Amino acid sequence: MEIFITLFQQVLFGSVLVIFIALLTNRIGFITSNIKMGKPLDRSDKPTERLKTMLLFAFGQKKMFERPFVGVMHFIIYGGFLIINIEVLEIMLDGLFGTHRLFSPLLGGLYPLLINFFELLALGVVLTCVVFLIRRNSHLIPRFWTKEMKGFPVMDANLILFFEIILMFFLFTMNAADSILQTRSAENTYVAAHYPAVGSFLVSQLFIPLYRDFSTSQLFYLERFAWWFHILGIMGFGIYVTYSKHLHIALAFPNTYFSNLAPKGKLENMPVVTAEVKSMLGIADATPVVENTGAIGRFGAKDVEDLTWKNLMEAYSCTECGRCTAACPANITGKLLSPRKIMMDTRDRMEEKGNNLQEHGKEYNDGKSLYGDYVSKEELLACTTCNACAEACPVNINPLDIIIQLRQYVAMEESGTPAQWNSMFANIENNAAPWAFSPSDRFNWAKELKDKEE
Repeated sequence: MEIFITLFQQVLFGSVLVIFIALLTNRIGFITSNIKMGKPLDRSDKPTERLKTMLLFAFGQKKMFERPFVGVMHFIIYGGFLIINIEVLEIMLDGLFGTHRLFSPLLGGLYPLLINFFELLALGVVLTCVVFLIRRNSHLIPRFWTKEMKGFPVMDANLILFFEIILMFFLFTMNAADSILQTRSAENTYVAAHYPAVGSFLVSQLFIPLYRDFSTSQLFYLERFAWWFHILGIMGFGIYVTYSKHLHIALAFPNTYFSNLAPKGKLENMPVVTAEVKSMLGIADATPVVENTGAIGRFGAKDVEDLTWKNLMEAYSCTECGRCTAACPANITGKLLSPRKIMMDTRDRMEEKGNNLQEHGKEYNDGKSLYGDYVSKEELLACTTCNACAEACPVNINPLDIIIQLRQYVAMEESGTPAQWNSMFANIENNAAPWAFSPSDRFNWAKELKDKEE
């Protein structure tokens, strides 16, 4: 009977693990292919500076600590949850090999210290999640309640917080039941063989009074249920985050590593325009920028495939925290623009486009695009290009880069900019300045001052 129980758990766990790996691999492949829809961009320079940026902003959460209280809480919930899941390695090996607390004999007296440390971190995660739930649902922070945060975004944020609390509860339950079973080895040979005496732990011992009166068989089923719920919950969490804003848990690291290291506000020349200008000037090395079809490249961006792969990675990395929108002067003054919505729209369109490609192939055209169906001209024209959104983002996302590329399409493909803008463009082209004055008259004001001084 004991051998049957062990083999059954091993087979069941192995099957679940295979399904989990298959689902996660499929989803990662889908996300990767969606990011690869973007245009190529070289971000292989300055590896040392990039590594430093990643450590500061992704691991060290530098921008989060600009608000110390929130920064500390976020570090507890983020770092704590990651560190706690080191214990998952032992749980998974136990599931595969039919053992229980595999690392206990290997680590000796260090093992209880590690579990106590994990439990303290788990308690910190629970307390922080409770604070975040109250903070997020109290309506005291306006950026959590803007128009783009209705429906799934609100549910997603709350669901993850509730889920983490439940996972930690079952971790404590598992350890508490385990601690009691250690004292009942004389009652059952299976219990004696599978529950080594490692003692009770700092936090889970508070749960022992809840289960002390359970029979040995009830405690065994409780411990096994908590064990299974905890590991299945973590697997489910791992798959769910790939559909959630919490994908930033993983993508924050590559996203910050591949950050744009140029000074904020620097605009890159459009390759299409540069090639055309060089061709007109007769520069020998000028090569036209073409798409795979051989057609002349598009000016700016209309859909997600016109953006760079880094833009698309940033859309998946967005935490939906709203710091960009809260810092946006256009949004503050009541304009329609929300940088967070731009990133969410880009991600949603990318998902839609990816699903279409999988279902219908590359030739399918759903007649929709990022600009027009997701992001309106009014939103794009409201941007002041001040870089406040890029400066505010804790994981170095730059919504302005996407806004500029979409706005380039509006200006150069649609000629859809306001009349006042068109006058300015004409003046820059003809006079090398936004004003309708000849370049030869540009310093007349200085001449007038000199005449007055004389």
